[in-house]
Amino acid sequence: MAYSFEVEGVEQTYQATPLFYQQLGMSSSKIILEEEANYLKISQESPAPKPQLTTREWKGRYEAAWSRPDILKIPRVRRGNKEVTLQLENCQCPKCIHPDTKQRASDTFAIPLKVKANSVEHKETGLEISWSDNHTGFYPYEWLHPHTQNKHGDRLEQNRLKPARDTAPGPRTFNPVPASDQSPRISYDEVMSDDKRLSVWLQLIWTRGFCFVDGVPTTPEATKGLIERIAFIRHTHYGGFWDFTADLTFKDTAYTNEFLGAHTDNTYFTDPARLQLFHLLSHTDGSGGENLLVDGFAAAAQLRSENPTHYDELARHRHPWHASGNDDSCIQPSAQAPVFSIHPDLDKMYQIRWNDYDRAPKVNWSAEEQLAWYRAARHYNEILQSREMWQKLEPGSALIFDNWRMLHGRSQFTGKRRMCGGYINNDDYISRLRMLKYGRECVLNNLGNVRNVSSNPYSIV
Repeated sequence: MAYSFEVEGVEQTYQATPLFYQQLGMSSSKIILEEEANYLKISQESPAPKPQLTTREWKGRYEAAWSRPDILKIPRVRRGNKEVTLQLENCQCPKCIHPDTKQRASDTFAIPLKVKANSVEHKETGLEISWSDNHTGFYPYEWLHPHTQNKHGDRLEQNRLKPARDTAPGPRTFNPVPASDQSPRISYDEVMSDDKRLSVWLQLIWTRGFCFVDGVPTTPEATKGLIERIAFIRHTHYGGFWDFTADLTFKDTAYTNEFLGAHTDNTYFTDPARLQLFHLLSHTDGSGGENLLVDGFAAAAQLRSENPTHYDELARHRHPWHASGNDDSCIQPSAQAPVFSIHPDLDKMYQIRWNDYDRAPKVNWSAEEQLAWYRAARHYNEILQSREMWQKLEPGSALIFDNWRMLHGRSQFTGKRRMCGGYINNDDYISRLRMLKYGRECVLNNLGNVRNVSSNPYSIV
């Protein structure tokens, strides 16, 4: 893995060796620790040779300090307020992290309150710390790098204590698709037989918002297998895998032949399904039924550019949503939710709920707030309508899309139309995507890392 540092104001990049921290100024000689009033200083028995970082040398001491006896802090060399904080409870040894389940195996609350670090040694693959409770902790170098922390705490949490910003943050990273003839497509045979092509498929869904899969056998069994290539199918009050016609089996507009405007599904769930797949098996004795897609992120970015106040209104006000068509249920989320949801760690808009069919009356706002929200919603709706992409589904070509980003709909139709498909949960999809894109070791090494950089699996949400 390559690491970048700033040395005397110049950005440097070098390839880490197993002796990662030794290249940052630590020799292999014994470490000396001096404790002075809750301050731990790590120095060296003899001056270390000046290590080479590409064409320049880094000069200076490598030291660590703690503000509490049980927390060891190691500043990063790179400019900025970054450090690695090492605690006994975050030890990565097999006694503390189960080697098979990767769950915490130690009892956090059995650790003595006054535990101290007695010694620090550099091993071939990580940092070894001898703690005063006779436990030898191990912290792999590949784990240390993504677990640097901000010396001044959580910047985003601090920002929330400040006066509100004029405009909420914009959408997460995405690539808009300008026209339906540029729709991303992939082969059914490829994604079913090759994990690399499966990874490409899942990344297309995340970056573009949707993807067509061509060459799908026109059977429910093949379609079900395609969905399960990603993860298990989510069960809802509509069932699991769908195979339906417009017969109002469930009391929802989707089960009619009427026009269906652009919307996201599951606004009424606490955790809306992330992916949705449709496969038209047949359409006989009629016409119509063209499929509608709109990139909600692209429309939101346009709204934010044209009128930041309108964008902020849709991110600020939370709304009640419900599904009450069936006599035996009235489904509502555990808490009201806004149209635009802002990620609390990445500080980006990452989820859209837009479904005028399922929005219930809101009472916890003033008349002025209500009028301001409706002006903003009308503006967003106009942008959505201007960005509509219409395309007729064909048997053998399945459509899968990101329900947290893409709005979908359908024109009115006549005749008999048989459709099948299903939902996939967010967590299952994102887990599959991260594992295929980054690999298991990288994902595990970055657990808890919330930096919004492309090298961090957590940046994919």
